[in-house]
Amino acid sequence: MKRTLPLAMLLALGLAPTARAANEADYKAAYAAAEAAAKEAASLRHQWTTTVSTLATAKKAADGGDFDRATAAAKEAEALAKASIFQATSEKEAWKAMEIR
Repeated sequence: MKRTLPLAMLLALGLAPTARAANEADYKAAYAAAEAAAKEAASLRHQWTTTVSTLATAKKAADGGDFDRATAAAKEAEALAKASIFQATSEKEAWKAMEIR
C-alpha cells in the first residue's frame, strides 16, 4: 500500500497539464468564442456592458502583445456573455411567476 501512493502521485504529476504562455492563436480562438457569445447576447437584446468593456480590454492587451492577459480577458468576456444569455433565457419565462393573479 505504501508504494502505491507515491506511484499514484508521480503518475498524477506526470499527467498534470503544464502551464504555458498563451500565444496569438490562443487569444484569437478565445476572442472569437467571446465575440460569438456576445453577438448572441446582443441578438437577445440582453448584452451586458461589462462584456463589451472586457472584450475591449482583451483587444487592447493583444494589441500590446500581452497574449496571456488578452486570452484571460477574452475568456472572461465569453463567460460574461454566456451568463447574460442564461439570464435572458431564464427571465423570458420567470416573470410570469411574479405576475399577480
